[in-house]
Amino acid sequence: MKYDINDIMKILPHRYPFLLVDRIESINEDKTVCVAIKNVTANEPQFTGHFPSVPVMPGVLIIEAMAQCGAILALERLAPEEKQQDVLFFFAGIDNARFKRVVVPGDQLRIEATYLRDRGGIGKFDVVATVDGQVACSATLMCARRPV
Repeated sequence: MKYDINDIMKILPHRYPFLLVDRIESINEDKTVCVAIKNVTANEPQFTGHFPSVPVMPGVLIIEAMAQCGAILALERLAPEEKQQDVLFFFAGIDNARFKRVVVPGDQLRIEATYLRDRGGIGKFDVVATVDGQVACSATLMCARRPV
C-alpha cells in the first residue's frame, strides 16, 4: 500500500503546519509495519526560530511525525465497522526516546512504525526515524483510541 499526501489527509485530521507525514511508502499485508516519509524543507515555520542561523528540526516534531506514522497504522488496523465511526488516536505515552542525529532542512526522514500490541484501546508501537540509513530518533509510542 502506498499513499500520497491526499490519501494521508483523508486518514489523519492534521493539516499544515502540523501534518508531518508526506508519503506512506508501504504498509505490510498484515498491517504490522508502516513506512512513511517526511521531507524536511527550509521553508517550514519552525526553522525561523529553531535556530535561525543553524536550522535544526525540533525533537518534539520528529516524535510527532513518528506518532503520525503510528496513528496511520493504528487507523489502518481498525475493523471495517470501526472505520465507519468517528475515532481519533491521541498521543498517550512515550518510552525510551533517544535522539542520535540532528535533522536539518534537506533531509528526508524515513519513519518505520512497528505494531506491538493493543490493549483496552491503547496501541503500542516501536518507531524508528532514519536519515540516509542513520538513526535520528527511536522510541516506543502509545496512542489511545477515542470517539469524537
